[in-house]
Amino acid sequence: MKKTRSITAPVHDLRQGQPDAASFPRTAWLAAARRAIKVAPNEAFGPGGPRGRPELRRALSDYLSRARGVRARPDQIVICSGFAHALCLLFPGVQRGPLAVESYGLAFHRQLLHRASVRTVPLELDEHGPRVEELASRKEVRAVLLTPAHQFPTGGPLHPTRRAAVVDWARSRDGLVQEDDYDGEFRYDREPVGAVQGLDPDRVLYLGSVSKSLSPAVRLGWMVLPEHLVDDVLAVKGEREGWASVLDQLTLADFVDSGQYDRHIRRMRQRNRRRRDQLVAKLLERAPHVSATGVAAGLHTVLRMPPGSERSAVAAAARLGVALDGLAAFRHPGATMPAMDGLVVGYATPPEHAYAAALDALAAALSGS
Repeated sequence: MKKTRSITAPVHDLRQGQPDAASFPRTAWLAAARRAIKVAPNEAFGPGGPRGRPELRRALSDYLSRARGVRARPDQIVICSGFAHALCLLFPGVQRGPLAVESYGLAFHRQLLHRASVRTVPLELDEHGPRVEELASRKEVRAVLLTPAHQFPTGGPLHPTRRAAVVDWARSRDGLVQEDDYDGEFRYDREPVGAVQGLDPDRVLYLGSVSKSLSPAVRLGWMVLPEHLVDDVLAVKGEREGWASVLDQLTLADFVDSGQYDRHIRRMRQRNRRRRDQLVAKLLERAPHVSATGVAAGLHTVLRMPPGSERSAVAAAARLGVALDGLAAFRHPGATMPAMDGLVVGYATPPEHAYAAALDALAAALSGS
């Protein structure tokens, strides 16, 4: 009798977190690099300053204002190598004490905070986002980290009432809201949700990067800081730029100023919306008992599962060569809210030619056929 060999290495990557590597705009990026290097002043090729190149900070100031409603002058922006680098700059050198976080989020970020001896305090989530009213009873907390445009990973924006409430809390507590706008450009079925930072630039610290919009290989991010924090962050960063390539900064500045970044975002928004629609249609056809949530924005969706079924669903997918994560992988170990069962499915990662096969394998795992 012939034995069936189980698949151990994933054939289909439906994990969240990164765009299709083949979608990187190589030709436009190379053209931007050539233009930027050709006109760059000689001093740009010396040791980089900790603020980041002025060309990039000016370009980001304009882009973030019109695309995300961020209120920022170039001198409030500090360039970093991504969100994780931003956390390392903020803790423990700039901010101390416990940090309130959402009950579901990236374990990698919690680990970074733990290594910096930062205690994280989880806030419960519901259909309107994190329950920021819980902050009032957490007297020891003066800072909170949120994903307001698209809660990661459960999906959905922070309700307008809660957006205003968390800013009011920060004002009353002399606190700070840290806004992780990790995929704010990708909105499909609703009006744009602007950055919370626009409500109060003195109380909201805005964090972004190109990891989702371009590629995680371009190690560039930014911090839009309240004025009183700029010098503190620069002191932690040091006298020279040790992380973010100056040449990449110059290239990104040209890429934004030339309009190529906007064009790339529009293409990827259309592509990801089409992929999301294909995923939803496949589920309706093959696994109608599974509902997809958080589909109005972002690069992933959460498939809600019956209680107690998440682990077996992840295993069934793995047997068919599908790599994905269950919601349990993102749950804060100190969370007190009821656990949610679900699969976090990233629809942006597979290459175009393999996407249909990935959806068929996922549907087969969910339908048991």
